[in-house]
Amino acid sequence: MINKAIAWFQENFSNIVRLFLFVASVFLILLVFPRQTGFYYEFSQARPWLYDDLIAPFNFAIQKSPAELAREREEVVKELTPFFKEDPGTYERQFQQLNNRFELAWAEKHPENRQEERKKEELKRLAISIFDSIYKRGVIFLEGDMTELPPSEEILLLEGTIARSKRIGDFFTIQEAFQFIGDELSQVDMEANYRNLMRQVLESSVSHSVTFDEQANARAITSALERISPTRGMIQQGEKIVSKGEIITDEKFLILESFKAEFSRQLGSASVNYIVFIGQFLLVAVSIVVLSLFLLFFRPEVFYNSRKLIVILLSIYLMVVLTSQVVKYNINLLYIVPVCIVPIIIRSFYDNRLALYVHIISIILVGFLVPKSFEFVFLQFIAGIIAILSMASLRRRSQLFFTVFLIFLTYSVIFSGLNLAQTGTFSTINPINYLYFAGSALLTLFSYPLIFLFEKASGLPTDFSLLELSDTNSPLLRQLNMEAPGTFQHSLQVANLSEEAINLIGGNSLLVRTGALYHDIGKMDQPQFFIENQNSEINPHDELTYQESAEVIIGHVIKGIEKARKHNIPEYIIDFIRTHHGTTTTRYFYAMEKKENPDKEVDPEIFRYKGPAPFSKETAVLMMADSVEAASRSIKKPTEESINNLVDGIIDTQIDENQFDNADITFKEISIIKKVFKNRLMHIFHVRIAYPTMN
Repeated sequence: MINKAIAWFQENFSNIVRLFLFVASVFLILLVFPRQTGFYYEFSQARPWLYDDLIAPFNFAIQKSPAELAREREEVVKELTPFFKEDPGTYERQFQQLNNRFELAWAEKHPENRQEERKKEELKRLAISIFDSIYKRGVIFLEGDMTELPPSEEILLLEGTIARSKRIGDFFTIQEAFQFIGDELSQVDMEANYRNLMRQVLESSVSHSVTFDEQANARAITSALERISPTRGMIQQGEKIVSKGEIITDEKFLILESFKAEFSRQLGSASVNYIVFIGQFLLVAVSIVVLSLFLLFFRPEVFYNSRKLIVILLSIYLMVVLTSQVVKYNINLLYIVPVCIVPIIIRSFYDNRLALYVHIISIILVGFLVPKSFEFVFLQFIAGIIAILSMASLRRRSQLFFTVFLIFLTYSVIFSGLNLAQTGTFSTINPINYLYFAGSALLTLFSYPLIFLFEKASGLPTDFSLLELSDTNSPLLRQLNMEAPGTFQHSLQVANLSEEAINLIGGNSLLVRTGALYHDIGKMDQPQFFIENQNSEINPHDELTYQESAEVIIGHVIKGIEKARKHNIPEYIIDFIRTHHGTTTTRYFYAMEKKENPDKEVDPEIFRYKGPAPFSKETAVLMMADSVEAASRSIKKPTEESINNLVDGIIDTQIDENQFDNADITFKEISIIKKVFKNRLMHIFHVRIAYPTMN
């Protein structure tokens, strides 16, 4: 039983992987969807209400705006009466300092002079009297903005748990205390030296006794802020909230926002969330299933390739995640999301039709997250089409900048049209949206590094990498031109034939052209053994046996693969090197070996290429073009008939040898390819078409 289960798992492993990818994509997308019931009204300030009259279905309070709440909090804090506290121990500490300082000061001035004892006691009593007068009122400590407060400003003085109302003018500040000391001493008749002694002792003994109570003030502020109501007024059930066509003022906007919040709160229970999840699951699942069915029926080569599926599903998921995060952070930045990155990425890996279909699925999923979903989907749909059309024949990387400009222009035109159609005035168009469109278009340039990362991770070809590889000034192709010029010219002709044929039957023309340029790079090591590079009557094969010659010819495939890997050529190009001869034989050397050894059984495997046979439309076309172009060089007197026979004979032989069994190519497409090759060769050899006679 276990063995059967293991065997079944191994047999269906690829199907299980594909199923997992689709299911995982559904649940990953659902994770970023909001779990709240939909509020289906869309509105904004200074815009008309586009729906029927809205009647309140329940009572709800009008929430204050954040700015209004901030102003109220600021006013409460500003108007709050500050709390101060008096330290009862200050008097005793400072009185002790007064005694000590007076004794020290007197001892320094009158050492061991008992005649002045009466004067000492008199002055000491005066100092204590002034000191007591100061602390009877108290000395308050003010800092910061409080120093600017008038004396009439009220404060609350805490005495235990009781707060008594006082004025700042009821207390001395430290400066006023010093001024009071000076005034009191100036009214007493005494010598100047005694007055200075008294002033120094009193001023050094006075300190603050009333200070700001931070804890009490913090408690008071917290309590006052808690008493601020977040709402003002009520809307009763059955009351009209807004009329159809009414311009939404700031006040109406607050009421509508309050209604939206209460609507979500009342309908946001756990049971409703489960129902919402089920609904979202059905919508997302249907979207992904439709995508999978499209791939299955119209792009099976993509559906059955897990790496290609991952690129598509990951592109969609990343766009949904990005949009959901922007919506959560700031809905006003929605138009800066570069949604057109998805069709650009998909177009770089696949064809225009698939790019458009994936774009449609992605904007449908994103449309569930955004307000004004119809406008958003319509805007992104048109912009995506323009982006795809602008890259339909990608041959230069600079085209991406032109695509950015077209995306911005499309956004601006569609957005303006939608606003004018809905409002009939230019005044409601917010110019900042055009800045968002410009930002979105510029952010589309990030598709280039994303394409690079996807390409490296998946190993799939893109037009950008193919453009770089097909540059004939690249080091490897330049080396081929220098060391094997005949092979280089042959490769160029094969590239032209292949590209023209694949354009008519449908396929990646840039891929087949690039593969054609590299398919014979293995000939560089021994170029003189290949006829296109021989420029004299000397043929090195004359010194070899037919088996040795076949080994050299067959070896150029292996050497080409090794050389390509050494120069970091991607595997999708190496596939053309590997398959351009399939599992055919080196017919000339095989036939000559049989002819010269009629009594000997010749093993055809010695003369056979190692393959594999072509497994895609592009590799099949290259195999045909390579064989036809090489054979056409041997035609001594090219005519329409000889060219037709040559092309038909070579390709029919390849069909008979089952070289195209693994490629997704039809007989109808092969027939088209034959016509392309024949027409092209007749133009190369300047063959006139034989027109039928009138008889």
